Amino acid sequence: MLRINQLRLPVGHTGEDLERKVLRLLGTGRIEEIRIVRRSVDARKKPDLFFSYIVDVRVKNEREIYRRCDKKQVTVSSEKKYSFPVSGYQGQIRPVIVGMGPAGLFCGYMLAEAGFRPILLERGKPVEERSLDVENFFSTGRLDTESNVQFGEGGAGTFSDGKLNTLVKDKYGRNKAVLSILVKEGAPPEILYDHKPHIGTDVLSRVIRNMREHILALGGEVFFRSKVTDFEVENGRIKALVVGGHRRIPAEYVVLAPGHSARDTFRVLYDLGLQMEAKPFAVGLRVEHPQELINLSQYGQKTVKALGSAPYKLAASSEKGRGVYSFCMCPGGYVVNASSEDGRLAVNGMSYSGRDGRNANSAIIVSVTPDDYGSDHPLAGIEFQRRLEERAFAVGEGMIPVERYGDFCRAVTGEANPGERIPDDFLPCVKGRWRFANVHEILPDELNQCFVEGMEQFGRVIKGFDDGNALIEGIESRTSSPVRILRDEAFQSGIRGLFPCGEGAGYAGGITSAAMDGIRAAEAVALAVLGRQDSGR
Repeated sequence: MLRINQLRLPVGHTGEDLERKVLRLLGTGRIEEIRIVRRSVDARKKPDLFFSYIVDVRVKNEREIYRRCDKKQVTVSSEKKYSFPVSGYQGQIRPVIVGMGPAGLFCGYMLAEAGFRPILLERGKPVEERSLDVENFFSTGRLDTESNVQFGEGGAGTFSDGKLNTLVKDKYGRNKAVLSILVKEGAPPEILYDHKPHIGTDVLSRVIRNMREHILALGGEVFFRSKVTDFEVENGRIKALVVGGHRRIPAEYVVLAPGHSARDTFRVLYDLGLQMEAKPFAVGLRVEHPQELINLSQYGQKTVKALGSAPYKLAASSEKGRGVYSFCMCPGGYVVNASSEDGRLAVNGMSYSGRDGRNANSAIIVSVTPDDYGSDHPLAGIEFQRRLEERAFAVGEGMIPVERYGDFCRAVTGEANPGERIPDDFLPCVKGRWRFANVHEILPDELNQCFVEGMEQFGRVIKGFDDGNALIEGIESRTSSPVRILRDEAFQSGIRGLFPCGEGAGYAGGITSAAMDGIRAAEAVALAVLGRQDSGR
């Protein structure tokens, strides 16, 4: 196939417009197939907006047509298709996967398709029941510590914007494999080529259920409400898992994909002697703006029907050298109560597939390192998170604390940013109970100061971003795992047969990168199982 780069068409164009432009560029009157590889928005001349495409085209007489094309814009496509290294496994060894977030779910999916009939253990509930528990928590404030925004089938990403972009290099095609599986199980096909693909929590829930059903149909087993409470080790090798304090499951190959909030599991593993270390991450606060303000900045128009709500991505550096940047930006979304422990409060952002809420929100987070944790213990980052979450719970009296940025800024710097672009009656879009409170009392002083510095810099990029009537909510403490469980090149930990992977283990940051790491873990397990069988052990 021939690949055409930098193909620009006005937003709102038709499929026929795209085909005509391809025909003109290739100088041919017949095309067998056009496949969109990538689509992004070009807003450099806003309010005139364009889509920029990369497309693959199948034509007859490809060599002749390519010979006369502009080689700066037209190349021969060489996209690599992903291939799992094992297929048709018929042995008796069944890998066990702990956790059904993106890493565990995709690991189980790949192993099931290869014939391994994996066993998946999830401490929370299936996504259908979990969704009801989450909605009940949002409306009543009664927290189920085993079924919430953090715990349950699909992991923490289920109740998020469902963003699928990643910075992980993908020379083996795993990223495309992840997106293709999602589309196969019910996601919109646009995620295969949009520059910033997203699903939305409503669609993602259906996709997760379909993936589970596919694993079951291939002979896998799934057990919910099955928290792993202990690990049996003999001669440095995993032998069994203990579920719920009493049920023993023999296991020779275990994929550990617990998610970034499985703090009790990390403690069990630490006490077991598993090698782990504290790692840097970031903490901060959610910021809400009217979506129309963001649209006007990004697109030059308050509403662009063909594009929907506009996203943004911002980064700055504080005087202290800490990075300050936007994280998990949710166009047309909601701030959600993402707590998982009694007496502690954390927030996250969420969008539905339509991204049609009236507000935009994003976490504005500040980088922290083990030097900030107050201890050199491998689990010190978890205790650092917990202290901040306890402050947030106290400040909000158990509800999400909300503060005007002008009041926040006055408390931190002594000066308040005036409200110019955002009306005085601007209110939050929140899932869960909330109240106005002193959000500035949650973070340490230095991090508050860095937050304000970042907001001021972002206000020079997006006019009104640092408006005094913008809304601040906290705390965003679960950006990634503060722990890394060490593993070798074969993906195994110091306990042989135990394969840590995903965001909780410290090797990913988001739905797609976690899913890709889960696929890599599946590859490692499959090859390890075959290697053991081949050696006759």
